[in-house]
Amino acid sequence: MALNSNPDYNEWMDIYRKLVYWELEMQKSDSPEMQEVLQSQKGEANTEFFKFVSRNYASWVNPKSVDGPVMSHTLFKFKVLPHVEKGSPLFFVLIDNLRFDQWKAIQPIFAESFRILEEDSFYSILPTATQYARNAIFSGLLPVDIEKQFPAQWKNDDEQGGKNLHEEEFFRSQLKRLGKGDLKVSYTKVVNNQAGLDLVNNIHNLLNNDLNVIVYNFVDMLSHARTEMEVLKELAGDEMSYRSITASWFEHSPLHQALKKIADKNIRMVLATDHGSVRVKNPCKVVGDKQTTTNLRYKHGRNLNYEPKEVLAFRDPREAGLPVPTVNSSYIFAKEDGFLCYPNNYNHYVNYYRNTFQHGGVSLEEMIVPVIKMQSK
Repeated sequence: MALNSNPDYNEWMDIYRKLVYWELEMQKSDSPEMQEVLQSQKGEANTEFFKFVSRNYASWVNPKSVDGPVMSHTLFKFKVLPHVEKGSPLFFVLIDNLRFDQWKAIQPIFAESFRILEEDSFYSILPTATQYARNAIFSGLLPVDIEKQFPAQWKNDDEQGGKNLHEEEFFRSQLKRLGKGDLKVSYTKVVNNQAGLDLVNNIHNLLNNDLNVIVYNFVDMLSHARTEMEVLKELAGDEMSYRSITASWFEHSPLHQALKKIADKNIRMVLATDHGSVRVKNPCKVVGDKQTTTNLRYKHGRNLNYEPKEVLAFRDPREAGLPVPTVNSSYIFAKEDGFLCYPNNYNHYVNYYRNTFQHGGVSLEEMIVPVIKMQSK
């Protein structure tokens, strides 16, 4: 009924949370029939959500917009900075690619050491991919504005070089812009196990700062590795095992050890992510030129040919707050559980990627993501 009552962006967050709640409840009971009913409801929800985003997205990211959800580029302003107090450390922990259901899987582990004060969600911008969503979070700007203000640091998909190497610089400039340039801040990025161990050893030194950012890259590696490795396909073959592998990783991770070390101090924490991911099942054919990008849930390039019903398309990327990499570039985003494949070697790619977790497109799982406020017990 909720789906048919023309939900707004807040109600959509509610609907998705309920779906996740029931998915986790059903996991406890062994009733395949009920799970099937829920899956079809989830599918229906994603169909409606896609239409909803298609109608509203451009107005949300319009610079003149007065109404819209908290999104990647406004996350800091509304969900983090209001909790900063000088002299009392706030940790902003961003776990890359953490879906709402994966948060629910690790929540009990957090709850051992932290009181959960507020469990909320926000909308990731499109494309729901690290280089767009995470740079938007740290800069407080939409990608089209990042490119304007930081032309040397912004890289489009087809350019060489790391796409997320300037987050700290973006972050410090956002603080200045919001009048918080005098805060004592630290920025730590963990991309491998060694960096994780360094965090465990250094975390006490961070207690002297007002705001500490920790970016943790594990889950994203897991979802990408899943396509590469047959073993992981078996370990994380569906949502349920994907959640359990996330919980098991977190429990034994350096991140968990580090947070436990400071849980007896008076600290506050905001946990968030940059985007989620969705298990893809339906291939959609796309024809493009050499410059077209390789991502499976979004593409941009010139002269893209596609089935209009299967994607959300922006002929003018600026309408979606995105830079224009080349003249006549357009962006397309996959919907529901679709993934975009080129005609050459089509069957090989379809079989290789079907049932893997991907991100970049429009789905509840990718776009509605957790932001959680906690306090040490």
